[in-house]
Amino acid sequence: MKKYNWYTDGLASRFNWLIIIFLLLIGTSCNQNKSKQPQTVEKHILIELKQQPLREKVFTAEEQHALTPDMVIDRLKKGNLRYVQNDLTARDHSAMVRNAAKGQYPKAVVISCLDSRVPVADIFDKGIGDLFVGRVAGNFVNEDLLGSIEYGCKVSGAKLVLVLGHESCGAIKAAIDDVKLGNITAMLSKIKPAVKRSQDFKGEKTAKNNVFVEYVAKNNVMETVAKIRSGSEILREMEAAGEIKIIGAYYHLSSGVVDFL
Repeated sequence: MKKYNWYTDGLASRFNWLIIIFLLLIGTSCNQNKSKQPQTVEKHILIELKQQPLREKVFTAEEQHALTPDMVIDRLKKGNLRYVQNDLTARDHSAMVRNAAKGQYPKAVVISCLDSRVPVADIFDKGIGDLFVGRVAGNFVNEDLLGSIEYGCKVSGAKLVLVLGHESCGAIKAAIDDVKLGNITAMLSKIKPAVKRSQDFKGEKTAKNNVFVEYVAKNNVMETVAKIRSGSEILREMEAAGEIKIIGAYYHLSSGVVDFL
């Protein structure tokens, strides 16, 4: 039987135990790092967000004057892309409120539906002082809205008039179904021309058919664009001179994407 050597055998035993302890420490450290990793990533993200520059200034007269209608359209398209990608510009709203009190120089006038699911400024990643917004169920225009658009463009210098329809519009569905209810009846009469214009649609012409509803909604946008041109000599002349553009767009509730018509 081999005699135990307290020095060599004991040293080997102690060495083995050191290896085991070392491996255990490494394993513990790795597990701790793994558990802390998400927190570390979150911390870095929060730091980056805090460091993200805020927009504090509202649009100035000089900046507005330098714009063309096409530049405004391009900015709205890029803003919508940021909205869809959940990359909205960080803004110091308190500072912008104070700055905007001195005056306003918006880029565009948007005629939108009343629908609460259509947050116009957010859709285009715009803030205080960037847009004039007129809202009415079915995004049509009457004398009051025409006057408001004239003010926005002729007096205040906006370079674009954008009529914004949207997916699953209740006013469009009501006009298709010929709803009769209080003042809604008279309101829907402003949308009926779009329903009439859409009778060439091949398929079921009811409010239950989403494809038909979209077709009518887009025709309603174009009806409104035509009404703005025919109803306002001021805006018609400004567009002819290249000072403004009058266009339509369609917002998809399900995706956040805006199609420019």
